[in-house]
Amino acid sequence: MRLVSRFTSVGVLGLVAGIGLAACSDSAPNRPAAKTSAVTAVTQYAGTPARVRRMTPDQYTNTISYVFGDDLSIGEPFAPLPRTDGLLASGASSAGMTAGELQQLQRSASQIAAQVVDKGNPGERTSPRRDFLVPCKPAALDAVDDACAAKFIKQTGRLLYRHTLSDATVTDLVGSARKGATELKDFYAGLATVIEGMLIDPGVLLITDTAESDPNHPGKKRLTAYALASRLSFFLWDAAPDDALLKAAESGALYTKKGRAAAVDAMIASPRLAAGVRAFFDDMFGFEEFVITAKDPKTYPMITGQTLVDAREQTLRTVTDHLITRRGDYRDLFLTRNTFISPTLAPVYGVPSTTGWSPYEFPADAHRAGILSQISFLALHSHPARSSATKRGKALRELLLCQRVPPPPPNVDFSAVENPDPTLRTARERLTRHSINPVCAGCHKITDPIGLALETFDGAGRYREAEKGVKLDTSGSLDGKTFNSSEGLGQALHDHPQLASCLVKRVYSFGTGGPLSAADTPAVEALSTAFAQTGYKVPDLLRMIALSDAFAEVVEIPPAPAKSAAAGQHQVAQ
Repeated sequence: MRLVSRFTSVGVLGLVAGIGLAACSDSAPNRPAAKTSAVTAVTQYAGTPARVRRMTPDQYTNTISYVFGDDLSIGEPFAPLPRTDGLLASGASSAGMTAGELQQLQRSASQIAAQVVDKGNPGERTSPRRDFLVPCKPAALDAVDDACAAKFIKQTGRLLYRHTLSDATVTDLVGSARKGATELKDFYAGLATVIEGMLIDPGVLLITDTAESDPNHPGKKRLTAYALASRLSFFLWDAAPDDALLKAAESGALYTKKGRAAAVDAMIASPRLAAGVRAFFDDMFGFEEFVITAKDPKTYPMITGQTLVDAREQTLRTVTDHLITRRGDYRDLFLTRNTFISPTLAPVYGVPSTTGWSPYEFPADAHRAGILSQISFLALHSHPARSSATKRGKALRELLLCQRVPPPPPNVDFSAVENPDPTLRTARERLTRHSINPVCAGCHKITDPIGLALETFDGAGRYREAEKGVKLDTSGSLDGKTFNSSEGLGQALHDHPQLASCLVKRVYSFGTGGPLSAADTPAVEALSTAFAQTGYKVPDLLRMIALSDAFAEVVEIPPAPAKSAAAGQHQVAQ
């Protein structure tokens, strides 16, 4: 008999019906802190709407790994989120689950629960994993032990639900464990049913911005201490809060400037910050597309599935090394020659192979400067068998400058590019066909002049100086800044005023759990100014956002005014 706790049915119904996600109601000695004046500058702005959002797949995995250990096999608990306003994380506030996804999630939860209690070893008195995770031993393996079950449930439930469980909830869960142990004649099997139920409970899967009245600011609302702890942890660590952060919430320390600063500084100093930074940039760069990216093996036989996996990893290692380890200027990501090389990437870059991942600095004459010259960007924004100046230019504007490039109009003739005239040997010559077409010219004028600077890299990211025997012209311009090479493009991007402000928008949206609105503009502008004052140091930006009043405050969105029938008729008539 397969027994599942009450949370299985409740969880399924709650996720199907309720995951439409309406708004809710009712120290680091080695890391210099951001300037106090910069933090203060953001406190005068209003907060964000209370949201309910689904955990991302990585947040779920990271949370399970923290609570139960990183040696568990978790699988793919649910599908990726929709991209909204430039981020998958923003799509979490409007994502639901299909019945198939719920079944997949439940299978994953069942497998995790079995591993936690080592249910695959019946009759064994001891097990290293469960002895570590379960803080007590039952009086008998084949009998009920409410006291031991309660001890485990209180400890584990607090971490999974991100708050201390009420006595009523503990009693209810202990009852589920008792029923399972009785019917299955196995204490740990009964405990597994409770674990499985918790792992599919909406209270675990959904990050809820629960709000309360702010006693320090009458008429305003703030996140509850537990909700604030969750927002901080999912922002900085991409996982649920740890024990120390939950204790800071329970003690009220997160509501004091000193206590919150201490908690945030400890989180930024933690090695776990790398997971949060990686998650953000993986999202911002659109790296989920690597899952469906493939290269023509005849054209690029050196690009295997592992090459693409390593290309993604290379950029994320470069990002965390430059921004966290070196505390570098964010803009210098587009100029740096420091990176990491793996055995599968070495032949594509034409550098000596190494064993495992190794730090590497490209020489000045290697034409590799910044992450735009890395395989991840070049291969991801190309076609399976050739490069694409348009795709690369579009990605640069949308991902890095927060500019929207309109989609191509319907019925566009792509034959000049897809099946080019053999006399048109380079991308620049082929794309001229689009630039002289008035239907296409508007978009291509903002994408191609920057994408063509990267034509010295083919669709696999290999360096080249000519295409079909013709020396490549890599001159171009970015919003008035001219250049003659990919390195010049990197410098133009480095100097672009929207590069840093786009990052601030994306980070603020990532941290607050939803897309930005016009009401967020003043806070984002203040943060952008403060970010520049810090020397564009990302850890300082994270700290400023986490400590700002806007991050912890909740604003109510007034309902849209109802339109009269007459008004609707008038609009139709127009």
